[in-house]
Amino acid sequence: MTSPRIFNTLLALLLLLAISQPASAAITLYDKEKTTFGVDGFFNTFYVTSSSDNEIGNTDRDQARIKMGFLPNYIGFNFSKQVGDLKLGGRSSFWVSINDSDSMISGKDSRATATGIDVRQFYGTVDAAWGQVLIGKDFGLFNRSNIFLDEILLGYGNVSDTLGLVDGGGVSFGNIGSGYIYPLPTAQITYRTPDVSGFKLAIGLLDPSHTAGAGSEENMPRIESELTFNKKIGEGSLAAWTNFMYQKSKVDGGNSIKTSGVGYGLQGKIAGFGLTASGFNASGAGWLAGPGGDTSLGLPVANAGDEVDSNGYLVQGSYTYGPARFVASYGLTKVDYGTIFTGDLEDKTMTGAVFFAVNSALNLVAEYNVNEIKLDSGPKEKTKTIALGATLSF
Repeated sequence: MTSPRIFNTLLALLLLLAISQPASAAITLYDKEKTTFGVDGFFNTFYVTSSSDNEIGNTDRDQARIKMGFLPNYIGFNFSKQVGDLKLGGRSSFWVSINDSDSMISGKDSRATATGIDVRQFYGTVDAAWGQVLIGKDFGLFNRSNIFLDEILLGYGNVSDTLGLVDGGGVSFGNIGSGYIYPLPTAQITYRTPDVSGFKLAIGLLDPSHTAGAGSEENMPRIESELTFNKKIGEGSLAAWTNFMYQKSKVDGGNSIKTSGVGYGLQGKIAGFGLTASGFNASGAGWLAGPGGDTSLGLPVANAGDEVDSNGYLVQGSYTYGPARFVASYGLTKVDYGTIFTGDLEDKTMTGAVFFAVNSALNLVAEYNVNEIKLDSGPKEKTKTIALGATLSF
């Protein structure tokens, strides 16, 4: 399935495929004269054993690694200043791989470190009674809450040899590709409304992607939006959301590729129990990281001028008892690649995890994960993974 070009590009860009979550706390370094400056951070490491039965690549192997999980390690800086009726703010976050000693990344027999620093967020904000405007680079809006509210966000998630993830110099994939599409960080101008009875609307103009190759023409930005609802109900809480994206690219001969998608979800929590259900339907968005990510990775979002259709869902149950949280998760994505990979591709992930809060900053994690990638033509890969690790945030 995976050509050498796609495989090598995936290895080089793996660090991009993860998402952020605000740290549990932040350290305020300066707070004076209506100006604040603070820092937050996240660290995690897992001992991982994976067993892959790979008919797609005709390879079977067992592998043990010391890796970071679904979230890379990062440090973030936050700024705010009140000027009259306006609150000016900004955030920059820098994401780092700890897996830079893997000689397989460069294809050379070398153990020299080559840590990459990835800037996921670098934006300014203007807040007032009328809402907020964000300018700069941040995560997209399509499938944003689908991944932010994933119960295993702080865990490990799926890996496969087909995508070069069992080794890899970056993150595991969590439920990316098997339940939702990653909201790739993108330059944008986004407006968010004030909270109105729990409802908030975000509408953004995002830098468009060359979905039809370097020569394609995009005469309008990509439009993305998300409507969210959050409400405390007694001792419980309810969150609901829907998100959207649309982009059009023109190619030679007057043809065009339209990228569109709708995401949705619901999460309820009460008396220690939690239930999360989310899904998406998309066209011209691909499999893993949307039009910008899949085209950069060498994965098609269209086949002979026809947009590739994809859809997926994620269902999770959780129970919190004291410092322990137990999670069961099932995610599935189907992609209609047509003749490119001989029909449909199916990617599903089943996960059982336990998170134990030692305190507000330190968590221990134990996780068992089974990922299966299957092609219509018959071959498949099944990868079973056990991950034991710890996360530390401030």
